[in-house]
Amino acid sequence: MIEARSLTKRYGDLLAVDSVSFEIQRGEVVGFLGPNGAGKTTTMRMLTGFLPPSDGTAVIGDADIFEQPLEARRAVGYLPETPPLYPEMDVEHYLRFVASLHDVPRRQRKEAVDRALERCGLEDVRRRVIGALSKGYKQRVGIAQAIVHTPPVLVLDEPTVGLDPIQIREIRGLIAELASPRDGEPAHTVILSTHILPEVEAICKRVILIHRGRKVIDQPLTELTAGGVRLEEVFARETARDAADAPDAPEEAQA
Repeated sequence: MIEARSLTKRYGDLLAVDSVSFEIQRGEVVGFLGPNGAGKTTTMRMLTGFLPPSDGTAVIGDADIFEQPLEARRAVGYLPETPPLYPEMDVEHYLRFVASLHDVPRRQRKEAVDRALERCGLEDVRRRVIGALSKGYKQRVGIAQAIVHTPPVLVLDEPTVGLDPIQIREIRGLIAELASPRDGEPAHTVILSTHILPEVEAICKRVILIHRGRKVIDQPLTELTAGGVRLEEVFARETARDAADAPDAPEEAQA
């Protein structure tokens, strides 16, 4: 469903992402981990077509991001760290607007919007102006815009940043539900980019850890935490080891 092939991004002399490769199958929920400045957001932007790689490529579904960029983008729902919302619009009309941008046929837009509203728990606020919503509901609207065109792949970048504990629990439950088949619909493949380890432990089955632009772990969560080992311990050990192996690597300013 997703295949990253030696994705690389350079900014002048800075190697932000260094030949990262991985595959993710349909229905997997994968935590894309790394400390601040590891290259997570840069990798996500390349996967979603918002940032061109310097080298390498990626395949989303059956579409190569270079050879079939429009098809690849249609296959992805993307929630950046700051949701792309229009605060002056109400929720329903905003989602209709997003559906049109994703080329959802006009006759199918109402059904698509209604489905996204229902799945994200937004039916009661469909007529509310987005700017008047709580941050938790704004995050729900951000997820709704990512799924309104029913993409097979969801890329979520720090989806619970700034939320209170109750809102965090609700959004985590929503993400887990989106990865599960429902009413005959196929499961979404979910990449959750975060540096919040409890987030990964709560909803992910697999972990990819990136540090200094390089992939250092790609394993099931159960294997990483076998024997009672905490993910925090794994994270600290692997990032410290990677730093020791590359003492001259430049410090990164980007996410």
